Amino acid sequence: MTIIDARELAPPAPSHQPPEVTEEPRTAGPGLLLGGILLIGLVVRLLWINALGFNSDEAVYAGQAASIAGDTQLFPYFPIFRAHPLLFQTTLSLFYQFGTSDVLGRLVSVGFGEATIALTYLLGRTLYGRAVGLLAALLIAVMPYQVVVTRQVLLDGPLVTFSTLTLLLAAKYGATRRAVWLVATGGALGLTCLTKETGALLVGSIYAFLALTQQLGTRVRTALLALGGWLLVFAPYPLSLKFAKRGDTGQNFLAWQLFRRPNHDWKFYAEVVPPALGWGVVAAVVVALVLARTRWTWRETLLICWVAVPIVVFEIWAVKGFQYLLPISTPVAVLAAVGTIRLALMVRRWRVPVAAALVAAVVVSCLLPTIARIRPSESDTFLAGSGGVPGGRETGAWIRDNIPEGAQMLALGPSMANIIEFYGQRRVYGLSVSTNPLNRNPSYQPIANPDLAIRRNTLQYIVWDSYSAGRSPFYSGKLKRYVERYNGRAIHTESVLVKGRDGQTVSKPVIVVYEVRP
Repeated sequence: MTIIDARELAPPAPSHQPPEVTEEPRTAGPGLLLGGILLIGLVVRLLWINALGFNSDEAVYAGQAASIAGDTQLFPYFPIFRAHPLLFQTTLSLFYQFGTSDVLGRLVSVGFGEATIALTYLLGRTLYGRAVGLLAALLIAVMPYQVVVTRQVLLDGPLVTFSTLTLLLAAKYGATRRAVWLVATGGALGLTCLTKETGALLVGSIYAFLALTQQLGTRVRTALLALGGWLLVFAPYPLSLKFAKRGDTGQNFLAWQLFRRPNHDWKFYAEVVPPALGWGVVAAVVVALVLARTRWTWRETLLICWVAVPIVVFEIWAVKGFQYLLPISTPVAVLAAVGTIRLALMVRRWRVPVAAALVAAVVVSCLLPTIARIRPSESDTFLAGSGGVPGGRETGAWIRDNIPEGAQMLALGPSMANIIEFYGQRRVYGLSVSTNPLNRNPSYQPIANPDLAIRRNTLQYIVWDSYSAGRSPFYSGKLKRYVERYNGRAIHTESVLVKGRDGQTVSKPVIVVYEVRP
């Protein structure tokens, strides 16, 4: 395996300048340093981890895991086969054999996040040496994007763990030219897709990398073996759907995702992803790319392909989510580490203090926004994938303890319905769920005529929440008309403290449960 030294990290020196350092700076105890980085990543991920209850996606994946583990209370609300593959949910179900809880699910996600830190170190070390590996791992340990997502029971945290493993194996192939590493890359990509099917986009990244690096001499036979390895590892998911007679689940979900209306405009990723990566990291990546102009190798091609393909596809695709671009975070961290170290190596005097200052600046630019994002916030708005939902767990617990079993409810949409079904264990329908199969997530059951259901006493309660109302004011108004029409009486309210227009702190309701009567 080829490990480049500091000469390869530094830009070419003009002939009148002293030559650059010819070997990588010695650092004592890389294992100890990596252990310290892992500890930092663990501490940051555990801060306030259970301050807020699950959001909608967390409730779904945790509910699936509980169903796999045989939780009879949650099984009626969360069928095993829904929209995505089951590698993470199955892993989580092993821990749920001892009882279902939100904090336990999040701790499993943290474990995947810690694994990503270690894999990022190995990736950076394989491509550019130990110093880059350590700095890249440190950036992943404190990066807002990574920390926020890997504290939640989401598929994207484990997805980035396996995508980083895939990238590491591809880097091993580039460094050694040994076919076995490319075949292993295909197998790891299969694990990535078993976690979340959007991992298949990275097939495009690998293809682009191989097409742009003809000097690697990749044989068609080797590429086909790698493709076969990917398909072989991923095969259990479609086969399980077939044998469970749920093949239409995946097909319906794909059709819905392809033809649904956009949920964000084209500026969404440009607005939310750079600050989530950290502005210091983004600046360091720009430095790395500028300084690499005269030293461009297959390494930069590999990292850029891993970043570019998902960005292009998700930018074109109408469906956009905060956490969807998380796989780009690890190659971005490696490039940021390269840019920071190359910039430090350009300094002739005071190199060590300057290097320390640069590293500190990039790390702090990640750590401060990370702390701000994970600190419990009682906001009345919510971006899917960005954290827990204030009041959701408390409302569900109140419903479980105070609403009769068998009661059915109507919420604004499936997001709040999922949360209440997980914590409250009562059937909840979403008003915004379309009766047209082409316009809804096939996992959700619509209610065709809420008026009739209330008059027949099939629905006895209505749940309004400000988070869904902010996204769907039309359905919020419609739900409130049902409350007025059927003598709705507020029986439970969850509120948060927010600043009013005058700067004063006021209590604002975010979830209200109404009892309605025909």
